[in-house]
Amino acid sequence: MNRQIRVVTIVGSLRRDSFTRRVVDVLKELAPAALSFELAPIGSLPAYNEDDDTDAPPTAWQTFRRQVSSGDAVLFATPEYNRSMPGVLKNAIDVGSRPYGASAWIGKPAAVISVSPGAIGGFGANHHLRQCLTFLDMPVMQQPEAYIAGVGSLIDEQGRITSPGTAEFLKRYIDAFEQWIRRLQSQRSQS
Repeated sequence: MNRQIRVVTIVGSLRRDSFTRRVVDVLKELAPAALSFELAPIGSLPAYNEDDDTDAPPTAWQTFRRQVSSGDAVLFATPEYNRSMPGVLKNAIDVGSRPYGASAWIGKPAAVISVSPGAIGGFGANHHLRQCLTFLDMPVMQQPEAYIAGVGSLIDEQGRITSPGTAEFLKRYIDAFEQWIRRLQSQRSQS
């Protein structure tokens, strides 16, 4: 029997009731039983400054790095701010990537979903984030791509998806992520 897969979830929106967080909650409900999700909070991470990355870096950095390192995979969910990812998400990526040579991200299977009330579904944020993940040596699921446009009309205040087509897409997306993780784990175990 396959073991449980621990997915560290990074939500790029700090708003308590954000659309991005709601979509992540829906993904967790739709996910195969083999996936367990653990939110890695990023709002209280001090801004990355190499001067502070000493033998005793900020406790929040240490906790975040351990959490990412201990996960099997990472799900990134982001809104789009000014055609890119939020600064708090970029800071989390920087914190996890240091100190040089000890990145918590290396080799972690990843998936990206972007969420926007606008028409292009956070396309800019999605691709800027993917560019960072490529540099960090994270194998990112390529298909299906996930740009959730017009999210304000797709999810209600209780966090339920109101569009059957969107629910079906999110189910296919999270199932594909499990398959992606398992394929990479299998490749690693054979090498």
